[in-house]
Amino acid sequence: MHLEKLACDFSVCQVEDLSDIRFDDFLFLAKTDSELSIVCRSETVPENTIKREDGWTAFRVAGSLEFSLVGILADISHCLADAEVSIFAVSTYNTDYILVKKENWEKAETALLNAGHTISTEVLP
Repeated sequence: MHLEKLACDFSVCQVEDLSDIRFDDFLFLAKTDSELSIVCRSETVPENTIKREDGWTAFRVAGSLEFSLVGILADISHCLADAEVSIFAVSTYNTDYILVKKENWEKAETALLNAGHTISTEVLP
């Protein structure tokens, strides 16, 4: 599997409401009956953040994934679990994103490369 390292820092946040969220930027949003959470670039964390966890970097599975594909995220997460690297995973319609803490980046990269994955750096605008 080919992965891209996204060249920016991310934060995982719980926010009060949508009012301060920048929708023109890289953003994952999840709303349930009990919370509103986002993953965004660290420099765009909203003012109305209740809780935040900084220091994440991300891999993106390169290309679009068919819904019929099985085990992509499981393979990556298993590989990283074996290396004792915890993850925060999010998915879009097209692909999967795997966030790891910056201090675990080298360990994660080594584990993924040793498992046969390839990694390139993708610079986000």
